[in-house]
Amino acid sequence: MDKLNGAEAAVRMLQLYGVRHVFGLCGDTSLPFYDALYTMEHEIMHVLTRDERSAAYMADGYARVSGRPGVCEGPSGGGATYLIPGLVEANESCVPVLGITSDVPVLSRGRYPLTELDQEGLYRPLTKWNTVCDRPEQIPQAFRSAFREMTTGRPGATHIGLPFDIMKQAVDPAELWVQPGHDCYPASRYVAQASVIEAAGAAILRARAPVFICGGGVITSGAMDVLDKLATLLDAPVCTTVSGKGSLSEQHPLCAGVVGANGGVVATREVVQQADLVIFIGCRAGSTTTEHWKNPSRAIPIVHIDVDPAVISANYETAHAVVSDARLALEALLAFAQANLSQRARGDFDGKAVVASARKAKFDAFNQLAAETVRPIRPERIIAELDRVLPNDAIVVADPGTPCPYTSAYYQLREPGRHFITNRAHGALGYAMAAAMGAWYGRPGTRCVALMGDGSFGFCVGELETVVRHKVPLLMIVVSNSTYGWIKASQRASYGKRYFSVDFSRSDHARIAEAYGVKSWRVDDPARLGDAIRQAAEHGAPALVDVIAQSLEEAAAPVLQWMG
Repeated sequence: MDKLNGAEAAVRMLQLYGVRHVFGLCGDTSLPFYDALYTMEHEIMHVLTRDERSAAYMADGYARVSGRPGVCEGPSGGGATYLIPGLVEANESCVPVLGITSDVPVLSRGRYPLTELDQEGLYRPLTKWNTVCDRPEQIPQAFRSAFREMTTGRPGATHIGLPFDIMKQAVDPAELWVQPGHDCYPASRYVAQASVIEAAGAAILRARAPVFICGGGVITSGAMDVLDKLATLLDAPVCTTVSGKGSLSEQHPLCAGVVGANGGVVATREVVQQADLVIFIGCRAGSTTTEHWKNPSRAIPIVHIDVDPAVISANYETAHAVVSDARLALEALLAFAQANLSQRARGDFDGKAVVASARKAKFDAFNQLAAETVRPIRPERIIAELDRVLPNDAIVVADPGTPCPYTSAYYQLREPGRHFITNRAHGALGYAMAAAMGAWYGRPGTRCVALMGDGSFGFCVGELETVVRHKVPLLMIVVSNSTYGWIKASQRASYGKRYFSVDFSRSDHARIAEAYGVKSWRVDDPARLGDAIRQAAEHGAPALVDVIAQSLEEAAAPVLQWMG
């Protein structure tokens, strides 16, 4: 076989790993890579974006719903820096995304070439693994390392830099091979030793009122079914983090829903407060989930199950540390519980009744607000209308600000699994539209929804052209209130209503979208909202609904620091 150049070797490695989509934006130093994509035979679709940030967010959304690593690319200089927000979010959210950047020629380093940047130094603290190739023969090994690191242990983001001259030099085709299994995640699973499982299982059986708090690791591991069986056996309430939403169907009689500072309410907080043992699964027990480590109380014994040993006992003294894949750990705990059920503590704690009471309190208040016909439209009404219209398998992607807490708290997932995505690690604006587009490529044929504030819309408006060009039937909802609502609400709650530099002019987002070729509706009457959302959802092509909505500082948002 004739030798390939470095760029061709990179494309061939992606092909061998079964990559079908690469999201990215062109640049001078990327020309060899683009030429290889053009001239070679492969099944990789390149999705040209209008911003490298969007390319990384698309790769993130793709990876979250497909079970496969997402791949994005960008050029040297500014392009390499613009990929960073998406790779940081993916890495901190345990999502496998590979960022490929082109770079200045190796022989030009230190001579002030245009776009020179220490890419390896830049990406080192921001990714799980990263390298910039200095020689062409390093390229195959770089891809093997990147895919291994993304898909084993704690998933995360990786980065490979490909200098312009290295991409034009020869690579031996014999070096182009891949390790089977590293094309999806989790690629390898391990379980804690039997004595650790037995000790944790015995503690769970002794508990009168155990409560699960499940993070995104439950969904990543595919542990939803076994979680259902174990929780049902124990009659134990299941609460979730924002990222863990979908660990159980939210219509399951033991699913209390999202807890914590963002999306939690007083009623769900009280579910955790009744526990005499908390089992964290696949989550970091971070500040949002635990209301800055106040709930659960530090007096409550903790069992913590996570694939990453670094997160266990980082925030809570942990009685039983179970370093394990979530599914394998829960399978082992279920077997132990079934074999030792006679040891189960008996008491008056009724998990289903506790959950039913919490859900009633939460949704009674929600339904009352959602039914109101005041103007501007209440955010609760938007969620209620989406809940009526969307199919069970829809994927809803929510930006920070108004969409995240309302969707986390009140949008009900009828099926377990990853049907809800939000960027909870760093919360950058402008995420939802691109991530929803990536999710559509990752799970084609699924109704994908981008729910964004008007602040976020301003970050990503250019990608409307991408949505239209690729004919992605995205349903986009803009919550329009002319303010950076989260900050304004915080200024109201904690700074005496001293509102400073948070308001901006109202835009007609429907007309803007129509200029890009998107079918659009603008709604300021709550009586018209349901029809508009239904028509947009049934349109079959890109559609946007611009909702003139209540500002977050005036709303009853499910954010505990504002609720008291």
